[in-house]
Amino acid sequence: MKQKLLFICIILSGLGCKAKRQIPNVSGIIIPLQVERFEKDFFAVDTLHLNESLQQLNTNHPGFTQDFLFNILGTSPDSARKNVPDFIRSYALLGKEAAAKFNDLHTIEQEIKHGFQLVHYHFPRYKLPVKLITFIGPINSYGSIITTNALAVGLQLYMGAKYPLYLSDQGQQMYPLFISRRFEPAYIPINGIKNIIDDMYPNNSAGRSLVEQMIESGKRMYLLDQLMPGTPDSIKTGYTQKQLEGCYESEKNIWSFFVQNDLLFKTDPNLNRDYINDGPNTPALGDASPGNIGQFVGWQIVKKWMDKNVTVTLDALMNKNAKEIFDEAKYKPR
Repeated sequence: MKQKLLFICIILSGLGCKAKRQIPNVSGIIIPLQVERFEKDFFAVDTLHLNESLQQLNTNHPGFTQDFLFNILGTSPDSARKNVPDFIRSYALLGKEAAAKFNDLHTIEQEIKHGFQLVHYHFPRYKLPVKLITFIGPINSYGSIITTNALAVGLQLYMGAKYPLYLSDQGQQMYPLFISRRFEPAYIPINGIKNIIDDMYPNNSAGRSLVEQMIESGKRMYLLDQLMPGTPDSIKTGYTQKQLEGCYESEKNIWSFFVQNDLLFKTDPNLNRDYINDGPNTPALGDASPGNIGQFVGWQIVKKWMDKNVTVTLDALMNKNAKEIFDEAKYKPR
């Protein structure tokens, strides 16, 4: 029988000591990042002369035009004549509002560039995207993807938590509030870097024990912390600030819950998903808890291990066996 743990959320003036490695000076690393506003050219397509207009679009945005039409919009050469004009009509208002909201991308571009500089510093062999492409796709499509040479951002999922489309019945069926509250521009850089991490290190932990899956998630959080050091932890985790503060305040009790209920080495996906999947909360820990609590636990274990292994590179961390990290960290919060 699982214990029911009351999750305590207390706003703290500080969240305790959080070890961080020194941020390297990467100002000398040049990142050639070309910004392309694909959505502006797409919404200017002449639907009366569609073939010629799409050909010109492809000339201006080679490669991504096909990615957008076939992989994002989900159309085909035979259906484009109908689907493209229909989409332009349906999303014209969103396109106009996005043009006003994202008139200036300088701050977002600079955050992404700094993240790319740190990626290059730590992983010089990784081939970074050379373009930052913005687009507007269907509301149920991608918010951030990596193409052959670009980081592409779907602005339709960053219009602000209170955007009416998200709060509509249709929007909430797709994206409940615990998800749509993250549809803020501040999440654009962090989601892009998360995609870079997943591209470098695909997560193959499915089917392994709960603690191993938590640690694999924790590795990603630790790496994200090194690549986006100026981004608030609430943005990195996707938790609210109050949920994050509650996690630190309740850290010992959270760990005791997993230990006392003998959950750490469980491999049942139906059981483990309650702790490693996104959600409004973690049911066993109470309504105030965040979903994906395993991310937080794994992050703390990885930080503990890295504190003991200060010379380990980030690449070595990402390739380190999760079970060995658990055994060597001897994590036991007080």
